[in-house]
Amino acid sequence: CVKELIMQIERTKITVKPNGQFVIQGPVDLVDVEGNEIEHGPRFTLCGCSKSDNKPFCDGAHKA
Repeated sequence: CVKELIMQIERTKITVKPNGQFVIQGPVDLVDVEGNEIEHGPRFTLCGCSKSDNKPFCDGAHKA
């Protein structure tokens, strides 16, 4: 499939934000400690402060 080929060629970009968040853009497999895949979109933000109620994703709790 052409879409799968493009995703394989595309490089994943990880941006580290000042408050500890990690913005992920591009193809990546995200799994929990048991190896179960965690669904996500083509761009998402991971929590780096441990305050999120939606871990592993950032919910903005670091702003409080």
